[in-house]
Amino acid sequence: MEQRIVGVDARGNRVGEDHRLAVLTDAEVELVRQLHEADGLTYEALAEKFGVSKSTIAGICQYRRRAQLPASWRVVRVPMDR
Repeated sequence: MEQRIVGVDARGNRVGEDHRLAVLTDAEVELVRQLHEADGLTYEALAEKFGVSKSTIAGICQYRRRAQLPASWRVVRVPMDR
């Protein structure tokens, strides 16, 4: 088994791209915000580009989603790819 460091919140739950339901990486989330704020791309255009729903993009751009920073870090075991 391989070990990896992941970000967790105060309760010990994974946050950001380390969360089990995360579809976008942290870098992609930052790119979504930049493309919307600086370049003016619409939620619809961003949703199509990144393959997620328009409401997900809206939540990211309005800092309702993926706005939490890790409170601490934890080492977890990750099964090796076969």
